[in-house]
Amino acid sequence: MTDKIKIKEIIVVEGKDDTKRLQQVVECDTIETIGSAINDDILERIQHAEEIRGVIVFTDPDFSGEKIRKIVTETVPSAKHAFISRKEAVPTKRGNSLGVEHASDEAILEALANVLTPLDDTVQTVEIPRELLLHFGLIAGPHSKARREALGDYLRIGYTNGKQLCKRLAMFQITVEELKTAMAVVLEEEESGGI
Repeated sequence: MTDKIKIKEIIVVEGKDDTKRLQQVVECDTIETIGSAINDDILERIQHAEEIRGVIVFTDPDFSGEKIRKIVTETVPSAKHAFISRKEAVPTKRGNSLGVEHASDEAILEALANVLTPLDDTVQTVEIPRELLLHFGLIAGPHSKARREALGDYLRIGYTNGKQLCKRLAMFQITVEELKTAMAVVLEEEESGGI
């Protein structure tokens, strides 16, 4: 058996099942938020972890996971982010919810290899024109939700609703060219029936 990859940063996860799953794949330390009712003590621990080793937020690709990600980002704006798609988080047992604990080794390794760091205030942000998002049917139209999900998977920035899309694209410094390239792939997959 090969040695596991060691992760320098402390990974913020939702619960003990996520910790257990990640530690099967990589050598890491985690902070568990114990769901979306994240408290001040946990946020202080995350802040301290960021100062000492850095943190990676790796939450489930669902409403609760996004809520936790938002709370942590407000408290620790420099936190890095790892994302898995909703498809990669599907449980094997019926009735279970989406989660990091259901992801394959490959999905976890790819998410951690593609960790994204949000902008700090010293970097000029790139604004994606709203007209371009409308042109690609990302914020209006019958396929907008599926297209946003496919775009989030392709760019590895997670799923967002229409209101959050501009902010998430800016947060991860996605340029107009990167968006156009990604949407060419998304629209091609959509046309071939992949979406």
